[in-house]
Amino acid sequence: MKVIYPGSFDPVTYGHLDIIERSSKKFDKVIIAILNNKSKKNLFTIEERVRLLKETTKQFPNVEIDTFSGLLTSYVKEKGCSTVIRGLRAVSDFEYEMQMALVNRKTYPEMETIFMVSRAEYVFLSSSIVKEIASFGGKVTCFVPKVVEEALANKFKGGF
Repeated sequence: MKVIYPGSFDPVTYGHLDIIERSSKKFDKVIIAILNNKSKKNLFTIEERVRLLKETTKQFPNVEIDTFSGLLTSYVKEKGCSTVIRGLRAVSDFEYEMQMALVNRKTYPEMETIFMVSRAEYVFLSSSIVKEIASFGGKVTCFVPKVVEEALANKFKGGF
């Protein structure tokens, strides 16, 4: 069975990687679908996010990195898939994610959303928090892999 794990991954964190690792053990193929939303101001370009995800998921042979723009349901149909994974950290995540799952199912009735609860150590973790800490020169070693930490440091110095 194939599953899609969509998100912005700006940047990928240990929380994301936890969901990816656990999904890779439950499904034959996991497609990490990076949303390319041009109206959203991302720190990393879509190409940079692809590179970081490829680097941090290379140990999972059944994980594929891809990008999409537009509606998730259109992308899921295009990939010949009907199952999406969403990570949950808190009750507030569930409320939003449930609403999105119901809307998605209304527009694509065959689509199912499977919710995977974060490990306790990642409940507080978000890409936004990581970017904020890194922007002030704080250490993010315990939140992201080394390659992401280096990319953040370089980005806030003006490079990549």
